Amino acid sequence: MTAVPVTQQGSALPPGRLVWIGGLGLLTAYVVLSALVPADPALLARLWFLPGVGVVGAIIANTSGTGGGVVFVPVFNALRELGVMSLAPLAVVGVSMGIQSFGMSMGALRWTDRLLHQPASGHLEAQVRLKDFAVVVCAVLALSLPAMLATQRLTAFDQMQVLYAYKAFSILLGCALIAATWTINAARPERARLARIDLAVLLALAVPGGVLTALFSVGVGELVALYLFIRHYPVLLCTGAACVISAVSCISGTIWHIGAGTIQWEVVLLAAPAAALGGFLARPIALWLGAKRLKTLDGSWIVLSAVYLLWLNAK
Repeated sequence: MTAVPVTQQGSALPPGRLVWIGGLGLLTAYVVLSALVPADPALLARLWFLPGVGVVGAIIANTSGTGGGVVFVPVFNALRELGVMSLAPLAVVGVSMGIQSFGMSMGALRWTDRLLHQPASGHLEAQVRLKDFAVVVCAVLALSLPAMLATQRLTAFDQMQVLYAYKAFSILLGCALIAATWTINAARPERARLARIDLAVLLALAVPGGVLTALFSVGVGELVALYLFIRHYPVLLCTGAACVISAVSCISGTIWHIGAGTIQWEVVLLAAPAAALGGFLARPIALWLGAKRLKTLDGSWIVLSAVYLLWLNAK
């Protein structure tokens, strides 16, 4: 689909310029990081497969808006169980946030650029208002960020019990998304304006989403994307807003992990550039899939990954 700028949206930047400016910023941050953090060359060689994980994880994360933790946390837990690489649970969260700081940021730039240069709407599709996009992002972050930062510093939760409850809820939401996609939302137009009731629900999800993000590096983006998908908003709003929320959350959360010394830098150095590449590729893949197939695949992935993670932690 050719991107024809929509005049009522307007943008001072030509299409793609925001992505290149942000991409240069991410490249600069990576170069500075590489020069400052310690890295063991032998460990880097043993973890040669991580760029592949970064690309795949970021594509899944940025096509769905759920955040890379839905891929990285199960993968790193599996690698620990298989004896390939042993990371403590807190280190898994720190590494996942570090990788997502690059991958989700690139995805957020791509979706925001699409927001500013939307093509003409297709059959049953709706334009996304810049106001609605900004309201979702700012309102959710206003509550989820303080909850995430407080949880990182003051957590007293039983993480396993929280994990079971969270993933059980994710399975219900994933199944609801698939069912709604093929039934009530199958042939009706997308919602063109953010309803007040939906904003209220997003605000209610923001605080638990922030707590979950602190504990598992994924949570708030997944809840926002799933809810908006179920309510039949355009993919640009569902996925794009969730990617921006996840990117800001992960960058903010990584700061605490750096101070706590819980990040295995070799993993981040290997996976972060690949995650940025995956974040760059995700948007056209999502648009190529189309709303119905994308929602079905997202719901299926969330359900299957949640079942796998529950099984892994129940052994």
